Amino acid sequence: MARIFDRIADALEFKGEMVFRVLAYRKAARVLDELVEDVAALHRDGKLDELPGIGAGIAKKIVEYLETGKMKKYAEVTKGIPDSLLNMLDIQNLGPKTLALANRKLRVKTIADLKKVIASGKLAELPQMGEKKVENIRKGIEQYEKGHERLSIAVAEKVAFEVIDYLKRNAKIKDISPAGSLRRWKETIGDVDVLVTGKNGAKIVRTFTEYPRTERVLAAGDTKGSIMVEGGVQVDLRIVEPKSYGAALQYFTGSKAHNVRCRNIARTKGLKLSEYGLFKGKKIVAGKTEEEVYEKLGLGYIPPELREDRGEIEAALKKKLPKLIKLADINGDLQMHSTYSDSSATIAQLAQAAEQLGYQYILITDHSRSAKYAHGLEIERLKRQWKEIDKINKKSKVHVLKGIEVDILKDGKLDYPDRILEELDLVLASIHQGFKKNVTERMCAAMYNPYVDIIGHPTGRLISSREGYVVDIQKVMEKAVETGTWLELNAFWDRLDLSDANLRVAKDMGVMISIGTDAHDTKGLLWMKFGLANARRGWLEPRDVVNTYSLKKLLASRKLHGKLPAF
Repeated sequence: MARIFDRIADALEFKGEMVFRVLAYRKAARVLDELVEDVAALHRDGKLDELPGIGAGIAKKIVEYLETGKMKKYAEVTKGIPDSLLNMLDIQNLGPKTLALANRKLRVKTIADLKKVIASGKLAELPQMGEKKVENIRKGIEQYEKGHERLSIAVAEKVAFEVIDYLKRNAKIKDISPAGSLRRWKETIGDVDVLVTGKNGAKIVRTFTEYPRTERVLAAGDTKGSIMVEGGVQVDLRIVEPKSYGAALQYFTGSKAHNVRCRNIARTKGLKLSEYGLFKGKKIVAGKTEEEVYEKLGLGYIPPELREDRGEIEAALKKKLPKLIKLADINGDLQMHSTYSDSSATIAQLAQAAEQLGYQYILITDHSRSAKYAHGLEIERLKRQWKEIDKINKKSKVHVLKGIEVDILKDGKLDYPDRILEELDLVLASIHQGFKKNVTERMCAAMYNPYVDIIGHPTGRLISSREGYVVDIQKVMEKAVETGTWLELNAFWDRLDLSDANLRVAKDMGVMISIGTDAHDTKGLLWMKFGLANARRGWLEPRDVVNTYSLKKLLASRKLHGKLPAF
């Protein structure tokens, strides 16, 4: 419904309607998007009119949609606007007014059309455009296409393991594993690859093509199959002999650059490496497992997350591969939200979920008071939350840490005074406004505050839709080392911020990393696996991540207990 109201606002703005009408629908979309309660339950209880910003007209449309699954207003305002145009409004930096102008003056109807008028310079010649604005739109197109060409790691993992579970239950297979970039846990994935061994390959492929969520069978043979499942995701199956399973898994996991290096090493040893095995002449000398393949190459086992030809071959040859962090090393989650701000989970529910995961502690980081869009906490409500946490800690096996995600404001100041921050167990400071204005300076200023322990999602990116802040991340890392501030690896699968490349730099510089799921419900705590995968891709070891600390060590490691340099 939030999406529908946003689209109505887009269409009205595209058509040049009055601003107040557009804003009414934008506000309704925002209210619904941030709503913690079930809107259907609110309607059932007669409480729709209690929602702020939802007038009688909007409420009527909500009821219409709940009862019929349709909204006449949406059909009315979008009539005459092709879907291709409406979908283009998801492009960052391209607003309805700009798109309407390009459509009216240059007959732009598709992304291809938009690319052409950018390349020809015609878009920049339109009123109130200019080269800088056009360049931002061009970058927005690149980001949009990047996000739509590949799957998020979360979607790919879900699809892959549902298919794998189905095959385990319904086909006679011996070994099975995801392969490709999914097994390397890249942040976005192309197609989902699955590798298996088992007798009667044709029968296994036939079972694979009968997967209940298959929309289309693309190929089916004795050793290969390919299907398109719901959501337009392609899944490719390859069947190999058990004696070649390890070699095939190494080959199909990639990356291509890593595999080329491995094949070259094999050649220097008088061997030949392929998906069928490691051979000396015609004799296979390794192939059943990846471990034996790497061992014969003199490398030792290289974890899939490192296989990008970014120094892992050299490290393996010197027996200096990192001992990567794993889930068993994690003692707690250092960012999550409760019903006090914009989550659907209570603090007690989050603590219970964390207990099931075997954690020692969790950090509650609800939004600070300036975050009106997220029901940010005024000081009075924050203090009420502290009292609730004290009560929970008397019963809970998991220690709930009092925290906050405090906004770094546009002027570089923090959203709460020091007297409030001083009373918290840990403070996470983040930027949620002014993405292009003095971001580096604002983060650095925040790090000089003795009560700020963590800088949240330091580059501000959203993988599917937003490049992030205009920030000198190298300078931020330098300041983090200088001040003893931790930088966050936000484990939400569409952020993974810091990126694997940035984490590698941070490790080399001695920056300590804090992992937080940024969960807004209890299921969100499971996103830790995505953060850990990214940490492993960044070569992080347990000693690089503060979540591996005991509760006592974590609190003793706050910069408050160290020496803070003068500003």
